[in-house]
Amino acid sequence: MAYDYVARAKVLAEALPYIQKYSGKTVVVKYGGNAMVSEELRDAVMSDVILLHLVGIHVVLVHGGGPEINAMLKKIGKESKFVDGLRYTDQETIDVVQEVLCGKVNKNLVAALNRRGGRAMGLCGIDGGLFQAKIKDPKYGLVGEITHVNPDVVVDCLEKGYIPVISTVAQGCDAECSYNINADTAASKLAIALKAEKLVLLTDVRGLLMDPKDESTLIPEIRMSDVPMLKKKGVISGGMIPKVECCVEAVRWGVKRSHILDGRIHHSILIELLSEQPMGTMML
Repeated sequence: MAYDYVARAKVLAEALPYIQKYSGKTVVVKYGGNAMVSEELRDAVMSDVILLHLVGIHVVLVHGGGPEINAMLKKIGKESKFVDGLRYTDQETIDVVQEVLCGKVNKNLVAALNRRGGRAMGLCGIDGGLFQAKIKDPKYGLVGEITHVNPDVVVDCLEKGYIPVISTVAQGCDAECSYNINADTAASKLAIALKAEKLVLLTDVRGLLMDPKDESTLIPEIRMSDVPMLKKKGVISGGMIPKVECCVEAVRWGVKRSHILDGRIHHSILIELLSEQPMGTMML
């Protein structure tokens, strides 16, 4: 029993240099996948966010909500349709996306953080003109490409001691409409605008794998200059391409480090930020 207490104290002591390193810095976390679907994993992420907040790290949570959107569309008898991996978004679908992401999902996350002692504030990309976008391509419907990020409303929340929780619906700048925005892209753009120290994308895999079928082939870190070669070899392929591109863009425009982390691992965010144990794939 005494040894257990000593081990716990040692863990806390080892975290101190990292707390000092990141205190006062901003970390943007894109939250989605299994980490949202599993209640147990969701509790772990909420605990991580609150702990980081309490030790002085400014955490911004950007979330998706694909399963919830699918469930609501099914409930109203509308089939989910995807084009090139993106949700085809007609007017009825964007109404559902806005209702589910900005309403149910966002407020449930805010409530989850508040219940655990956090001070969370729910926002969507329309609030304060946070995300402005134009149509990406008519073949995707009302899917937007971000043209401008105004982070003032997020900065205000951070300065007042809140944890901003952001859903990814944008205000149209080329039409009087709302646009559905990819959450990874939104998190990357926001990290750049906030001059964040880190961007963390939670996924359903260990990170970038040399062999996608073998999780033991994790690539712990890559440089931007490695990306073209890894794409050519097919190491970066499929759904990993946009995630890596988001990480590359963030680092290129000033974010110190970007990470693709396994959201299936409990407390992966804490392990990455506050320990010597590397997690996932780091872009530098």
